[in-house]
Amino acid sequence: MGVVVAGIVGVGLVVSAVNWLLANWWLLIVVGVLVAGAGSVWLYQRQQRARWNAVQAQALRYAMPQLDALHHSRFEDAVRDLMFRDGCRDAVRVGGGGDQGADVKATDPYGRLWVIQCKHRRNGLAGAAVGTPDLHVLNGTARPVHHADVAVIVTNGRVTAPAVTFAQQQRLHVVDRTTLAAWAAGARPLWELLPAVPRPRKPGTLS
Repeated sequence: MGVVVAGIVGVGLVVSAVNWLLANWWLLIVVGVLVAGAGSVWLYQRQQRARWNAVQAQALRYAMPQLDALHHSRFEDAVRDLMFRDGCRDAVRVGGGGDQGADVKATDPYGRLWVIQCKHRRNGLAGAAVGTPDLHVLNGTARPVHHADVAVIVTNGRVTAPAVTFAQQQRLHVVDRTTLAAWAAGARPLWELLPAVPRPRKPGTLS
């Protein structure tokens, strides 16, 4: 009996609600207009933020003293932001425990996946040099694990001659302090500063 009564009451409430809406149909229009307006405002603000972020990214510059003073994790953030500035909209910092040799990943506008290992030296050129063992890690994971098209090691310090030779032999790219300074302070993307970068994946890009 109780279930029947509850059902009757429920049906009555539904009928009353429908009748009220039919009598006040104009409220539905008002609500619809308000929702549409709020959605338009939200979309416009989102587009404006995206444009502003793009403008800020294009103007991003770093001087070497700024990079030297960073914590190593913030150095990775800076490298990520520079890749974003260059048009890699999916640039992400993945450095940390278990990163398997990848501190930053990014896909450039030509479809190439960049896997970047960062080696920050607070003392710059006076700090420990990046050596062949550092490149062994990158070489062992960048392509086999992360499927990189371009494998890069970036440092604000020195790189040993054997490490440079090993990088050339293994098709790894080294961004030393000089190259980093040109990249961070200029407007040219990294792929224009490095030699022998793999050809674009996307057809019809670059000649």
